Amino acid sequence: MDASTAIKPPVGRYVIPGDQVFQLPESGVVRVGTGLRDDGTQLIASRPGLLQQSKDGKLWVFGRQKRYIPSVDDAVLGVVTSKFSEYYEIDIAAPFSGLLPVLAFEGATRRNRPNLKEGDLVYCRVDMADRDLQPTVTCMDGAGRGAGFGLLQGGYVLETSNAYSRILVTKPPPAVLAALGRSLQFELAVGVNGKIWIAAPTQQATILVAQALQECEREPSKERAEGIVAGLMKTYQRGIKERETDRMHE
Repeated sequence: MDASTAIKPPVGRYVIPGDQVFQLPESGVVRVGTGLRDDGTQLIASRPGLLQQSKDGKLWVFGRQKRYIPSVDDAVLGVVTSKFSEYYEIDIAAPFSGLLPVLAFEGATRRNRPNLKEGDLVYCRVDMADRDLQPTVTCMDGAGRGAGFGLLQGGYVLETSNAYSRILVTKPPPAVLAALGRSLQFELAVGVNGKIWIAAPTQQATILVAQALQECEREPSKERAEGIVAGLMKTYQRGIKERETDRMHE
Protein backbone atom coordinates (compact mmCIF):
# COMPACT_ATOMS: atom_id res chain seq x y z
CA MET A 1 0.00 0.00 0.00
CA ASP A 2 1.35 3.42 -0.92
CA ALA A 3 0.35 6.93 0.10
CA SER A 4 -2.02 7.28 -2.85
CA THR A 5 -4.14 4.27 -1.84
CA ALA A 6 -3.95 4.72 1.94
CA ILE A 7 -7.04 5.47 3.97
CA LYS A 8 -7.52 9.21 4.11
CA PRO A 9 -6.87 10.90 7.49
CA PRO A 10 -10.00 12.15 9.29
CA VAL A 11 -9.35 15.83 8.61
CA GLY A 12 -11.76 18.04 10.56
CA ARG A 13 -12.15 15.60 13.48
CA TYR A 14 -11.57 16.80 17.03
CA VAL A 15 -8.82 14.73 18.66
CA ILE A 16 -7.33 14.45 22.15
CA PRO A 17 -3.90 13.16 23.32
CA GLY A 18 -3.59 9.43 22.76
CA ASP A 19 -6.14 9.23 19.93
CA GLN A 20 -5.03 7.00 17.04
CA VAL A 21 -5.42 9.44 14.18
CA PHE A 22 -4.07 7.78 11.06
CA GLN A 23 -2.46 4.45 10.11
CA LEU A 24 0.74 5.12 8.20
CA PRO A 25 1.01 3.67 4.68
CA GLU A 26 3.61 0.98 4.01
CA SER A 27 5.30 3.24 1.46
CA GLY A 28 5.30 6.88 0.55
CA VAL A 29 5.84 9.98 2.64
CA VAL A 30 3.48 11.45 5.24
CA ARG A 31 4.37 14.93 6.40
CA VAL A 32 3.73 15.44 10.11
CA GLY A 33 3.35 18.78 11.89
CA THR A 34 2.70 19.91 15.45
CA GLY A 35 0.29 18.04 17.70
CA LEU A 36 1.03 14.60 16.23
CA ARG A 37 3.68 11.95 16.87
CA ASP A 38 4.74 8.96 14.80
CA ASP A 39 4.92 5.67 16.72
CA GLY A 40 6.18 3.73 13.70
CA THR A 41 2.85 2.40 12.45
CA GLN A 42 0.40 5.23 13.05
CA LEU A 43 0.06 8.86 13.98
CA ILE A 44 -1.01 9.61 17.57
CA ALA A 45 -2.45 12.92 18.75
CA SER A 46 -0.25 14.64 21.33
CA ARG A 47 -2.52 17.62 22.03
CA PRO A 48 -6.25 18.32 21.83
CA GLY A 49 -7.60 20.12 18.80
CA LEU A 50 -8.83 19.93 15.24
CA LEU A 51 -6.96 17.72 12.77
CA GLN A 52 -5.92 19.82 9.79
CA GLN A 53 -4.12 19.18 6.49
CA SER A 54 -2.24 21.87 4.59
CA LYS A 55 -2.18 22.21 0.79
CA ASP A 56 1.16 20.38 0.65
CA GLY A 57 -0.31 17.43 2.57
CA LYS A 58 1.16 18.08 6.02
CA LEU A 59 -1.03 16.86 8.89
CA TRP A 60 -1.18 18.86 12.11
CA VAL A 61 -3.48 19.60 15.04
CA PHE A 62 -4.99 23.05 15.47
CA GLY A 63 -5.01 23.07 19.27
CA ARG A 64 -6.83 24.89 21.98
CA GLN A 65 -5.22 28.31 22.23
CA LYS A 66 -5.16 30.49 25.32
CA ARG A 67 -5.60 33.53 23.07
CA TYR A 68 -7.34 33.94 19.77
CA ILE A 69 -5.01 35.16 16.99
CA PRO A 70 -6.98 37.34 14.54
CA SER A 71 -6.97 36.54 10.84
CA VAL A 72 -8.63 38.53 8.05
CA ASP A 73 -12.27 37.53 7.38
CA ASP A 74 -12.67 35.70 10.69
CA ALA A 75 -16.11 36.14 12.22
CA VAL A 76 -15.77 37.00 15.92
CA LEU A 77 -17.89 37.92 18.92
CA GLY A 78 -16.70 40.85 20.99
CA VAL A 79 -17.72 43.12 23.83
CA VAL A 80 -17.53 46.90 23.62
CA THR A 81 -15.03 48.10 26.24
CA SER A 82 -14.49 51.75 25.21
CA LYS A 83 -16.21 54.33 23.04
CA PHE A 84 -14.45 57.14 21.14
CA SER A 85 -15.53 59.67 18.53
CA GLU A 86 -14.26 57.64 15.55
CA TYR A 87 -14.25 54.06 16.78
CA TYR A 88 -15.13 51.55 19.49
CA GLU A 89 -12.67 49.25 21.22
CA ILE A 90 -13.87 45.65 21.21
CA ASP A 91 -12.60 42.82 23.41
CA ILE A 92 -12.31 39.85 21.02
CA ALA A 93 -10.21 37.65 23.36
CA ALA A 94 -7.06 38.42 21.34
CA PRO A 95 -3.72 39.87 22.44
CA PHE A 96 -4.99 43.32 21.38
CA SER A 97 -8.49 44.82 21.43
CA GLY A 98 -10.21 45.18 18.08
CA LEU A 99 -10.95 48.63 16.64
CA LEU A 100 -14.47 49.00 15.22
CA PRO A 101 -14.92 52.24 13.21
CA VAL A 102 -18.24 53.97 13.94
CA LEU A 103 -19.06 53.90 10.20
CA ALA A 104 -18.29 50.19 9.77
CA PHE A 105 -21.99 49.28 9.61
CA GLU A 106 -24.22 48.88 6.57
CA GLY A 107 -25.76 52.25 5.65
CA ALA A 108 -24.03 54.10 8.50
CA THR A 109 -23.46 57.85 8.12
CA ARG A 110 -22.22 60.58 10.44
CA ARG A 111 -25.82 61.41 11.34
CA ASN A 112 -27.27 57.90 11.23
CA ARG A 113 -25.16 55.23 12.88
CA PRO A 114 -25.51 52.66 15.68
CA ASN A 115 -24.94 53.99 19.18
CA LEU A 116 -23.15 51.17 20.96
CA LYS A 117 -22.56 51.21 24.71
CA GLU A 118 -19.87 49.65 26.88
CA GLY A 119 -20.83 46.06 27.55
CA ASP A 120 -22.73 45.59 24.28
CA LEU A 121 -22.12 42.34 22.43
CA VAL A 122 -21.16 42.68 18.76
CA TYR A 123 -20.82 40.15 15.97
CA CYS A 124 -18.17 41.36 13.56
CA ARG A 125 -15.61 40.39 10.92
CA VAL A 126 -11.86 40.92 11.08
CA ASP A 127 -11.03 43.44 8.34
CA MET A 128 -7.32 43.96 8.97
CA ALA A 129 -4.92 41.96 11.13
CA ASP A 130 -1.25 42.31 12.04
CA ARG A 131 0.52 40.42 14.81
CA ASP A 132 2.00 43.65 16.22
CA LEU A 133 -0.99 46.00 15.83
CA GLN A 134 -4.59 46.24 16.98
CA PRO A 135 -6.83 44.45 14.49
CA THR A 136 -9.61 46.37 12.74
CA VAL A 137 -13.06 44.79 12.69
CA THR A 138 -16.21 45.64 10.76
CA CYS A 139 -19.92 44.83 10.91
CA MET A 140 -20.13 44.33 7.15
CA ASP A 141 -19.10 41.59 4.76
CA GLY A 142 -16.64 42.17 1.94
CA ALA A 143 -19.43 43.59 -0.25
CA GLY A 144 -20.45 46.19 2.35
CA ARG A 145 -23.60 44.38 3.49
CA GLY A 146 -24.69 43.71 7.05
CA ALA A 147 -24.84 39.93 6.46
CA GLY A 148 -25.91 39.20 10.04
CA PHE A 149 -23.16 41.24 11.65
CA GLY A 150 -23.89 43.91 14.25
CA LEU A 151 -25.29 44.32 17.76
CA LEU A 152 -26.59 41.15 19.41
CA GLN A 153 -29.27 41.51 22.06
CA GLY A 154 -30.50 38.98 24.58
CA GLY A 155 -29.47 35.36 24.20
CA TYR A 156 -26.65 33.52 25.91
CA VAL A 157 -22.91 33.41 25.19
CA LEU A 158 -21.22 30.01 25.36
CA GLU A 159 -17.43 29.92 25.57
CA THR A 160 -15.58 27.08 23.92
CA SER A 161 -12.20 26.29 22.34
CA ASN A 162 -11.12 28.12 19.21
CA ALA A 163 -10.73 24.79 17.43
CA TYR A 164 -14.28 23.68 18.20
CA SER A 165 -15.77 27.02 17.18
CA ARG A 166 -14.10 26.59 13.78
CA ILE A 167 -15.75 23.18 13.43
CA LEU A 168 -19.14 24.83 13.97
CA VAL A 169 -18.71 27.18 10.99
CA THR A 170 -17.73 24.47 8.49
CA LYS A 171 -20.00 23.61 5.57
CA PRO A 172 -22.00 21.47 5.46
CA PRO A 173 -22.92 22.17 9.11
CA PRO A 174 -21.59 19.66 11.66
CA ALA A 175 -23.88 16.90 12.88
CA VAL A 176 -24.81 18.58 16.17
CA LEU A 177 -26.15 21.69 14.41
CA ALA A 178 -27.99 19.59 11.84
CA ALA A 179 -29.64 17.54 14.60
CA LEU A 180 -30.58 20.64 16.59
CA GLY A 181 -31.97 22.32 13.47
CA ARG A 182 -34.35 19.41 12.90
CA SER A 183 -35.67 19.67 16.45
CA LEU A 184 -35.72 23.33 17.50
CA GLN A 185 -35.92 26.90 16.31
CA PHE A 186 -32.91 28.94 17.41
CA GLU A 187 -30.41 31.54 16.26
CA LEU A 188 -26.66 31.13 16.41
CA ALA A 189 -23.73 33.47 15.86
CA VAL A 190 -20.42 31.63 16.00
CA GLY A 191 -17.21 33.53 16.58
CA VAL A 192 -14.04 31.62 15.75
CA ASN A 193 -12.53 33.30 18.82
CA GLY A 194 -14.26 30.65 20.94
CA LYS A 195 -17.52 32.50 21.66
CA ILE A 196 -20.98 31.41 20.53
CA TRP A 197 -24.17 33.47 20.86
CA ILE A 198 -27.35 31.41 21.23
CA ALA A 199 -30.92 32.71 21.14
CA ALA A 200 -34.08 30.58 21.23
CA PRO A 201 -37.79 31.30 21.94
CA THR A 202 -37.48 30.05 25.54
CA GLN A 203 -34.78 29.91 28.17
CA GLN A 204 -35.14 26.12 28.31
CA ALA A 205 -34.52 25.81 24.57
CA THR A 206 -31.48 28.09 24.79
CA ILE A 207 -30.04 25.94 27.58
CA LEU A 208 -30.68 22.79 25.54
CA VAL A 209 -28.72 24.14 22.56
CA ALA A 210 -25.84 25.19 24.83
CA GLN A 211 -25.75 21.77 26.52
CA ALA A 212 -25.74 19.94 23.18
CA LEU A 213 -22.87 22.04 21.87
CA GLN A 214 -20.86 21.57 25.06
CA GLU A 215 -21.34 17.81 25.16
CA CYS A 216 -20.35 17.38 21.52
CA GLU A 217 -17.09 19.30 21.84
CA ARG A 218 -15.20 16.22 23.03
CA GLU A 219 -16.47 13.99 20.21
CA PRO A 220 -18.53 15.78 17.53
CA SER A 221 -19.34 12.62 15.53
CA LYS A 222 -22.74 12.18 13.88
CA GLU A 223 -23.75 9.24 16.08
CA ARG A 224 -22.83 11.01 19.31
CA ALA A 225 -24.43 14.28 18.27
CA GLU A 226 -27.72 12.69 17.27
CA GLY A 227 -27.82 10.65 20.49
CA ILE A 228 -27.13 13.68 22.68
CA VAL A 229 -29.73 15.85 20.94
CA ALA A 230 -32.33 13.06 21.09
CA GLY A 231 -31.77 12.61 24.83
CA LEU A 232 -31.92 16.33 25.55
CA MET A 233 -35.09 16.70 23.46
CA LYS A 234 -36.84 13.98 25.47
CA THR A 235 -36.02 15.82 28.70
CA TYR A 236 -37.07 19.15 27.14
CA GLN A 237 -40.43 17.80 25.90
CA ARG A 238 -41.10 16.10 29.24
CA GLY A 239 -40.50 19.44 30.95
CA ILE A 240 -42.99 21.16 28.64
CA LYS A 241 -45.67 18.56 29.45
CA GLU A 242 -45.01 18.90 33.19
CA ARG A 243 -45.33 22.70 33.03
CA GLU A 244 -48.57 22.40 31.06
CA THR A 245 -49.94 19.96 33.65
CA ASP A 246 -48.98 22.31 36.49
CA ARG A 247 -50.80 25.20 34.79
CA MET A 248 -53.93 23.09 34.37
CA HIS A 249 -53.99 22.41 38.12
CA GLU A 250 -53.48 26.01 39.19
